[in-house]
Amino acid sequence: MSTTTGVLAIGTVTVATVLIGALAMRWSRTTSDFYVASRSVSPWLNASAIGGEYLSAASFLGVAGLVLLGGADMLWYPIGWTTGYLLLLVVVAAPLRRSGAYTIPDFAGWRMQSTAVRQVSTVLVVAVGWLYLMPQFRGAGLTLQAVTGAPAWAGVLVVATVVAALVASGGMRSVTLVQAFQYWLKLTALLVPLVFLVIAWRADGSPGPLDAAEWALPAADLGGARLYTAYAILVATCLGTMGLPHVVVRFYTNRDGAAARRTTLIVLGLLGIFYLLPTAYGALGRVYAPDLATGELAETVVLELPGRMLGTGAELLAALLLAGAFAAFLSTSSGLTMAIAGVVGQAIERRRWFEGRLVGVAAVRVAAAGCVVPPIALALYGSEVSIAMSVTFAFALAASTFCPLLVLGIWWSRLTRAGALAGLVGGGVTAGTAPLVTIALAPTGWTGLLVAQPALWSVPLAFALMVGVSLATPRSLPVAVDAAFARLHTPERPAAPHR
Repeated sequence: MSTTTGVLAIGTVTVATVLIGALAMRWSRTTSDFYVASRSVSPWLNASAIGGEYLSAASFLGVAGLVLLGGADMLWYPIGWTTGYLLLLVVVAAPLRRSGAYTIPDFAGWRMQSTAVRQVSTVLVVAVGWLYLMPQFRGAGLTLQAVTGAPAWAGVLVVATVVAALVASGGMRSVTLVQAFQYWLKLTALLVPLVFLVIAWRADGSPGPLDAAEWALPAADLGGARLYTAYAILVATCLGTMGLPHVVVRFYTNRDGAAARRTTLIVLGLLGIFYLLPTAYGALGRVYAPDLATGELAETVVLELPGRMLGTGAELLAALLLAGAFAAFLSTSSGLTMAIAGVVGQAIERRRWFEGRLVGVAAVRVAAAGCVVPPIALALYGSEVSIAMSVTFAFALAASTFCPLLVLGIWWSRLTRAGALAGLVGGGVTAGTAPLVTIALAPTGWTGLLVAQPALWSVPLAFALMVGVSLATPRSLPVAVDAAFARLHTPERPAAPHR
């Protein structure tokens, strides 16, 4: 693909994103518009937006790269990412919407009647968001560099600038429309070229990517380290989904709990369809691009296949894939930035910083501009781990903190303030230090494996801390627990948001 075509594809997606966001600005005037789109988003629109933000660089490029590297064993990642929504549907979606909160810290502060729990939750939302933003920015930089030869930092800055401007200008209304558009763009960008690639593969009579028995029984020879890795990935991705701040905040935008459930059902279908596509690209890559099965090059297999398999039209299809990849960076980054800006904006508003002049919408705008700076630095200097692995760190941290808080906070009336704090801090410290140790020290053997995939032990630890400390501190039980549970579990009781 020529540099001109690549720049045109990236520019088209970027301009479309800006124009759609600008259109939504006309309806974004109140604080409720900025935080939760005034709770008026329909299930189909919301599900498309969730698909847009959830299907990140790790999904669009990373899954294909993992399948290229490891074959069918790597399907644990998309299976876990999709199954997480089933747990979200059953356990969290409707009660969380009925809470009337704007953000996870909102819910935590209201449910536990504790400023300290709210503040710790705010810190954790920022940490999860930064861990997830970093691979999006880095993926954008690598993609722009591969296509145009520009330095990696250029793609990082382009995506960071666009998403910060999008969130600051229109808030959740702008982000919702942009992400819904980008889900269908990403699906089309993968599906259309894949049709031509499969036709070419069948026409030239190339062998299958793997022996049929190996694909049918991906776990046949799991043992020891591989077995631990598989279960750790499943725990992190299944349980981490319900704690990802940019995912959870979308359910606050539904009209009621029933709409939240319908949204989740639609999301399951949209994700299931999507994940078939990058898996097919990874399988074809094992036939036509085995030389890319090294490090970060594996994550470029989706963009490389048209040029290797097709003649006429290869450049146009590659440009379409590039547009979809850049849409993945933009959509996920905008959702994460909105989630971080929302909680940081609330913290600014509550403290009335800057002589009380920053309130409501203005606080969100300031937060959106500032919260992208740390992940920019991480993207430029944290290239030791793959995009998919970086995202797994964010899932593990969310699973080790917000998953226990939401599950126990919604379904266990004996959860106390002290117990919630103990679980959040314990899970946050253990899962939060894992990526730092992995990047800085690169431990090997079982020590390196336990640190690189912490969810299998950090999640039970967080649950145990919350339950154990709660049983030992009954005096720190929040007041009016019965009223809170009635609000969470009584279908559709009108509720004003707690801020």
